[in-house]
Amino acid sequence: MHLHLIPTAPEPDSRGDSQNTLDVSPCGYRRFAGVSGMASVKITRQDLDATQLRTEAGRTADAKQARRILAIAMVLDGHSRLLAAQAGGMDRQTLRDGVHRYNAEGLAGLADRPRPGPKPRMSAAQMTDLASWVEDGPDLGKDGVVRWRRCDLRDRIANKFAVTLHERSVGKLLHKLNFSSISVRPLHPQSDLAGQETFKKTSPNGHAPRSRRSMLASRSKSGSKMRPALASKAR
Repeated sequence: MHLHLIPTAPEPDSRGDSQNTLDVSPCGYRRFAGVSGMASVKITRQDLDATQLRTEAGRTADAKQARRILAIAMVLDGHSRLLAAQAGGMDRQTLRDGVHRYNAEGLAGLADRPRPGPKPRMSAAQMTDLASWVEDGPDLGKDGVVRWRRCDLRDRIANKFAVTLHERSVGKLLHKLNFSSISVRPLHPQSDLAGQETFKKTSPNGHAPRSRRSMLASRSKSGSKMRPALASKAR
């Protein structure tokens, strides 16, 4: 009985590529890794050659798109798909998907597409209402506060929209709406601004008038120069 320990190599894909990689262990045994029957996809779009693709890769600001373009350029130059994928920091399946997208959409298909994230907790209309609340300010009789805090907005959002948020999430929403976290001096609702201005104008100065002797004494203590007569007496 003959045991075939080494598998038969699959058919190479276009341009002489094979997915087999030979690894020699320290013990001297050989093994084959990456054996797969995945067929390659032919690059059907021929409007740009390898040199032009490298030029376009240098112009784009998307690093992932540039790596995909350079990998396809290497394939057009005659390099194996495995080497092109490794040079672009990807596996062969990713390069295969990139070839599909390049054939269908061109360079635009190689751009990094946005991934779907979590659905926003508040809609655009609700965000507009939140911005109007902050701009108009709270109503003392209705809201019970003289200035908005994140906890107050959190409670109002929960009552109005039935959306439960954390205070930090409310702060992120305010930052997204370009509101800063500047805290102003609170104003008492029963304060009389006109009376305060009148008191500032009519109230006496808190500092008592200083005599000439006290002013001279303070000048002598502050390190100012002595008059010539006083200097001669000091000698």
